[in-house]
Amino acid sequence: MSIKNADTKLLDTILNKMVETVDQSKDQVFSIAEQSRRDYEMLMTELEMVKSQIQIVFLKNEELEKKVKMARQRLSEVSRDFSIYSEDIVRESYEKAHDLQMELIVLRHNEKQLLDRRNDLERRLLLVHTTIERAEHLISQTAVVLNYLTQDMKQFGKALEYAQSKQAFGLQVMEAQEEERKRLSREIHDGPAQMMANLLVRSDLVEKIYRENGAEEAFKEIQDLKKMVRSALYEVRRIIYDLRPMALDDLGLIPTLKKYLATVNEYNRSEAAKPDIQFVNMGMDKRLPTKLEVALFRLIQESVQNALKHADASVIQVKLEIKKEQVLAVVKDNGKGFIVSEKKSGSFGIMGMKERIELLEGDIAFHSKPSEGTAVFISVPVLKQTTT
Repeated sequence: MSIKNADTKLLDTILNKMVETVDQSKDQVFSIAEQSRRDYEMLMTELEMVKSQIQIVFLKNEELEKKVKMARQRLSEVSRDFSIYSEDIVRESYEKAHDLQMELIVLRHNEKQLLDRRNDLERRLLLVHTTIERAEHLISQTAVVLNYLTQDMKQFGKALEYAQSKQAFGLQVMEAQEEERKRLSREIHDGPAQMMANLLVRSDLVEKIYRENGAEEAFKEIQDLKKMVRSALYEVRRIIYDLRPMALDDLGLIPTLKKYLATVNEYNRSEAAKPDIQFVNMGMDKRLPTKLEVALFRLIQESVQNALKHADASVIQVKLEIKKEQVLAVVKDNGKGFIVSEKKSGSFGIMGMKERIELLEGDIAFHSKPSEGTAVFISVPVLKQTTT
């Protein structure tokens, strides 16, 4: 599936479902962890009671063993000499020793049960503690995944939308290139090419006039030819200037901007209700790397042209400041403004400017509100450009 055909709304729905599922799983794991903690506390309480009972039984066991030992010794004494001890005493000694022995057996059995219970509780505590640790680990991992889904992955839709815009922008660039070729072809055909063809015809006419009417008439025709050549040269230079101002290579950014803005200003003043274009250089007048000068010229040119086409402004200000480490440029108008967050269908001017500024590792910002004009802020580092 191509980027163009990707459904961002469907992706958002899938993402929301994933977030909901992970969130529910996190709640379930949390419930397991809380129940395990409660079980752990209950088991710990019971274990302490069992240990306390074991201690009591152990002490009783020691005391009872001593009594059993003494009872056996007494039984041995009375059993050895029947002449001294009566039958009742012997029977009483035997019954006492037997009762103590039975009591000891029961006590030892209770002690064994308590020990078994203690061991079982300790095993269960270990298992519950392991469950708690795993649950906490799962909660931590789930929180990371949930944070990733709700924070980082939220940018995925925007990134996809941006990729779609870039794809559309790429197609628009190719279409614009074709349109530019057609425009140049028309301009050259209708302008310089036609003038050159007329020059050939008029040059033949000069020879004919010279033969038929003499040098004076031929000289007048030559004067007209010079005007046509001058006009053709002007048209050729204008076309070249639109493609790439030669003054950029020869003079640099500031003189080229002054000449360009003065030319645009002079042309626009001949038309009604056109803005006054003002240029202010607030920084150093020095040369910059070629690619930086070209990029800045195009960015300012695009900003000025956007203001001329859409702003309906009376004043357009262009400010440039060349510093040691960066270049700052501001193109501001007092026109009708626009809502920056709204995207116009088929309009890629701002995207093209952002694409160009990204290549320079710079920043561009658009500040505008309806009826409050528009300001374009451009910042480009100089040192990075000189080292690359």
